[in-house]
Amino acid sequence: MLHDHHDHDHLSPSGHPYRADNDVPLTYWQTMEIAVRELLIEKGVSTAAEIAGQIDAMDRRSPADGAQVVARAWTDPAFKDRLLADASEASREMGFDIGTLRLIAVENTVDVHNVIVCTLCSCYPRNLLGMAPDWYKSREYRSRTVKEPRKVLSEFGVVLPDHIQVRVHDSTADMRYIVLPERPAGTDGWDTEALADLVTRDSMIGTSVLSTVT
Repeated sequence: MLHDHHDHDHLSPSGHPYRADNDVPLTYWQTMEIAVRELLIEKGVSTAAEIAGQIDAMDRRSPADGAQVVARAWTDPAFKDRLLADASEASREMGFDIGTLRLIAVENTVDVHNVIVCTLCSCYPRNLLGMAPDWYKSREYRSRTVKEPRKVLSEFGVVLPDHIQVRVHDSTADMRYIVLPERPAGTDGWDTEALADLVTRDSMIGTSVLSTVT
């Protein structure tokens, strides 16, 4: 199974939860990040406060941002067309900072189910969905999804009829994908805020489908 699992914390003799020490040598990329950051500050290109502010802004991004985009696409056909034509520009239209990223929206239909992966590393539409879940970055998900997508999806509880085509989209460093899930039946007349509450992170990755509302 590829789902996140939450193990119970082990208790130390004092009764406090035990945490393994993380005092390990810095990786090459951690060392590089520190060097570049300090150089930018030293040269006056940026300040420590500005860098911290950007980190905080990135940390505040969450699947709720992507859910707003999906909900608008469900209720505004013209916006949906713009989203499918250029998801980066459509997201900017809603005020989301996409940067120079090329974002592509792929639509689930009654005949097609899309799922997103990054086989090379863990490229992910963080600008709209926040940080990637651990399972998305795992070697198992990255390798198996392109080889046996239906089996992987079934492990997430998504069992698709044979007539539905599964399309796997491989993200890259400068090109990311977001799934536009099917709008659940039973939501006619709902406003975008209520609809956005139905949209999950996994539905925008393609590892879940949204249930009919009763």
